Amino acid sequence: MTQSVVVQVGQCGNQIGCCFWDLALREHAAVNQKGIYDEAISSFFRNVDTRVVGDGGSISKGKICSLKARVLEDEFPEVYRFVTSIYPSGEDDVITSPYNSILAMKELNEHADCVLPIDNQSLFDIISKIDLMVNSGKLGTTVKPKSLVTSSSGALKKQHKKPFDAMNNIVANLLLNLTSSARFEGSLNMDLNEISMNLVPFPQLHYLVSSLTPLYTLTDVNIPPRRLDQMFSDAFSKDHQLLRADPKHSLYLACALMVRGNVQISDLRRNIERLKPSLQFVSWNQEGWKTSLCSVPPVGHSHSLLALANNTCVKPTFMELKERFMRLYKKKAHLHHYLQVEGMEESCFTEAVSSLSALIQEYDQLDATKNMPVQDLPRLSIAM
Repeated sequence: MTQSVVVQVGQCGNQIGCCFWDLALREHAAVNQKGIYDEAISSFFRNVDTRVVGDGGSISKGKICSLKARVLEDEFPEVYRFVTSIYPSGEDDVITSPYNSILAMKELNEHADCVLPIDNQSLFDIISKIDLMVNSGKLGTTVKPKSLVTSSSGALKKQHKKPFDAMNNIVANLLLNLTSSARFEGSLNMDLNEISMNLVPFPQLHYLVSSLTPLYTLTDVNIPPRRLDQMFSDAFSKDHQLLRADPKHSLYLACALMVRGNVQISDLRRNIERLKPSLQFVSWNQEGWKTSLCSVPPVGHSHSLLALANNTCVKPTFMELKERFMRLYKKKAHLHHYLQVEGMEESCFTEAVSSLSALIQEYDQLDATKNMPVQDLPRLSIAM
């Protein structure tokens, strides 16, 4: 069973982490009703006999909490590093967020194995659509009182404020589905290292667009369940993406479908064949699909689907972020706040934006191959 170390960074990271641990424990409690320590829960927790005083390991002593991506790579070179990174929206109220994001991206470019970019505006749009659906009374949709969707302050009812509890819940559900195959049994399990191996053909291009259906796992929103085939269609819809992008009109390098619940391999294959004509893959990886089937569904649902797409559609997000960065940096606005920090120099900013520019250029080169004819390469023949 795969073991995972979860590192939460900053206020946003800790709020998402708090929601994730709550959902994860509820999920394991629903599966393991005897409450005993089992192999599934050992993915996150170690059963330690507190009566024995001994070496607990550097991680249990808190060392992991202060490590950055670069140090994580130095300390644990063989451990795959997956990062969910929240990107600011254009209406972000933190004026220096472009600086923070691009400085962080340089480290992620060099030291992360996979990055799942998520933007706040996309999360807010999803919550707003659910709110509209609930208020219109369509399809018998209701929200349970004191649910994680409404939160304790009635987040959905306050349109002038961003419902952060509900937004964090979506990201937490993403993490639950991402790790489900490593925690529970299934007919076609997928380990985290397999995602990196199959979806990242080039080391720098490791940014994956995620989409999720259903968006809530604890039946906080009582929406009638979607038909199985519709669930696959939803996963390729903008309404279910956690990043504002347009994958269908961009180029796929690879795509993973992580399914939970009572779904057959034949269902997976049928829907992939159904969706393939509407998705453009690079000419050299027309069969770039990776699939997994975990037999344990989310709490309150019969099945769910997480789609991860390595797609050039992330480029506009990076270009917009670079533009916002340059507007500040050309004026050297707010730069002095950073230069007061020991070890921070102005060259850190120029190196960070150069790293981002190089990344954008790599996506440009791929986009230039779009609509190129697919070559029918000769297959290897084996002499008998």
